[in-house]
Amino acid sequence: MQTSLLKKLALRCALPLLCAALLLGPLTENAQAVSAVTARLRPDFTIVIDGAERIFYNAAGQQVHPVEYAGTTYLPLRAIGELMGKNVDWNQDTKTATLGGARTAAPVSGTRDAAARAQDISVEIRDDFTIVVDGTARTFADVNGKTVYPLLYQGSTYLPVRAIGGLMGKSVGWDGKTNTVTLSGSLVTDADSFSGGGTDKPAGGVLSVEDAKAKALAHAGLTAGQVTFTEQKLDWDDGRQVYDIEFYTGDSREYDYEIDAVTGEIRSVDYDAESYAPPAGQTVISQDRAREIALAKVPGASAADIRKLKLDRDDGRQVYEVEIIYNHREYELEIDAVTGAVLEFESESVSH
Repeated sequence: MQTSLLKKLALRCALPLLCAALLLGPLTENAQAVSAVTARLRPDFTIVIDGAERIFYNAAGQQVHPVEYAGTTYLPLRAIGELMGKNVDWNQDTKTATLGGARTAAPVSGTRDAAARAQDISVEIRDDFTIVVDGTARTFADVNGKTVYPLLYQGSTYLPVRAIGGLMGKSVGWDGKTNTVTLSGSLVTDADSFSGGGTDKPAGGVLSVEDAKAKALAHAGLTAGQVTFTEQKLDWDDGRQVYDIEFYTGDSREYDYEIDAVTGEIRSVDYDAESYAPPAGQTVISQDRAREIALAKVPGASAADIRKLKLDRDDGRQVYEVEIIYNHREYELEIDAVTGAVLEFESESVSH
């Protein structure tokens, strides 16, 4: 009798444990792991983008430094969003960082952290984070095709520099003598340098902007010496990387091309024979001169703060349209492209 009672008690205890195991087992198996690893903070690394050294700050104005992990340099995603001119949103519920749209928040400025030193730090590998760029979820891989994930350090999300290069459409270089990372020109794979070969693009990458310009010129039957470029940028359209190439000729012809950045296919062409005809005997001021005029109206701003500089036509008049975001304000200017006069000047406060 006593033995039977003990068996019943054991069964009653075992059943809840079995149910719990059945319920929790699949959840544990499918859960994404967050790994804490040791990385190295690298304030001694210099980051140069398109020839200019860049300093990164978080939303609070504190300097954030490159992080080195497993031989790869990681850079802060939000600060890169600033350089790309895109808004950066964080959704805590879905753990999703989204880059998209024309940036409305002003670039964050701060005070450099002169006391920072290279040191080991603890970071998290976040394979539960999703990165969405212009509506498309992105995954990232190293040169061997192995998936790499974002890092999280002191509230900032970091991506490997190769992934950053991919997002910005730039090649990545490394100078071990000076600890300098450079991002410039066209996207490449982790070889990070290409020469000769006569190919339009490196394997797995995109055309360089010079290749895209050459394709547009060849299609138009023109040479670089016959045109003035007003726009030449890598962008995203319906999940596809494209180049927007615009130029005009001395005899009043305007061309606007959209070129597939991977295949080189010309996706669209817009041709206008009269948009850029200056009045007889007058010439259009250069983009450099228009830039100088615009910056003179916003003391303290630099060329890096200009988000838009485009030659256009308004009510029969050639104008430069300029947009500057500086010190938490957005400035919009319209400059007469012949006389250099500022026709319109507006500003408004923008939030972080």
